Amino acid sequence: MKSLNVTPLQTEIFRRGQDLHDFIVNAVPRSVISEKMVLCVTSKIVSLAEGRCIHRSQVTSKSNLVLQEADVFLGEIGYGCFLTVKEGLFIASAGIDESNSENGDYILFPKNPQMSAQTLWTRLRESWTLHDLGILLTDSHTSPLRQGVTGVALGYWGFRAVRDMIGSKDIFGRELKMTKMNFADGLASAAVMMMGEGSERQPLAVIHGADLDFCDQVDTKEIRMPLEEDLYFPMIRPFMEG
Repeated sequence: MKSLNVTPLQTEIFRRGQDLHDFIVNAVPRSVISEKMVLCVTSKIVSLAEGRCIHRSQVTSKSNLVLQEADVFLGEIGYGCFLTVKEGLFIASAGIDESNSENGDYILFPKNPQMSAQTLWTRLRESWTLHDLGILLTDSHTSPLRQGVTGVALGYWGFRAVRDMIGSKDIFGRELKMTKMNFADGLASAAVMMMGEGSERQPLAVIHGADLDFCDQVDTKEIRMPLEEDLYFPMIRPFMEG
C-alpha cells in the first residue's frame, strides 16, 4: 500500500509581478524534488505573478467586479457574497479574494489556470530535469451544509485528474456503474489543509506517493461536469431562469 506524503513549504512573501518560476526554484529544496512528485501552488501567487489584481478605486463595487468575472452569476447570497460559477466551480464571488492582499486589492483568479499550470510544468520539468511531474494550482472554497473551507483544484498539468472506475468490481464482485475518482480535488484538499489559510506563509506544498497516471498532455475537460448535467443543477436552475 502506498503512503501519501504532503510537505508544505514556508517561503518569503510573494509579491505582485515576481517571477513565479524563479520563486519556486529558490523555495523548493533539492532534497524533496523527485520523479512523480506533485507540486501544489496556491493560485493566489499565480494571480499575483500575472498581475491579476484590481485596486478598489478601479471598481464602483465588488458586486460589479463579480458580475464581470463570473462565468455564471446566480445572485447574492449571505454574508455579503455572491453565488457564481467560475472555471467550472461553484464558488463564492467568482473566486475574488481580499485576504492576504498586501495593499487591500481584489485578487482575481488567474486568467487561464490550465495554461498557467502547463507553463509552470514545462519550465519546472526542464529546470528540475524530471520526466513525470504534476503541477496543481489550489484554491479553497466552502461546501454546502459544511462549516469551514477545503481545498479544490483550480488548474493542473502533468497527470490525469480523473480515473474512470466504471466497469470495475466492488469488493463483492458487483460492477461499478458511475464511480469516477477525482484525484485533483482530493490532492488539493490535502495540500490546502497542510498549507494553511492564515499567516503560515506556505504557498507551496510537495506531494509524494500519489497513485497518479502521469502524462504530457491533459484533457482539460475531463474534470468538468457540464452545468446542465450536474447532479445539483435542478437546485440552481430557478436562479438562472429568474
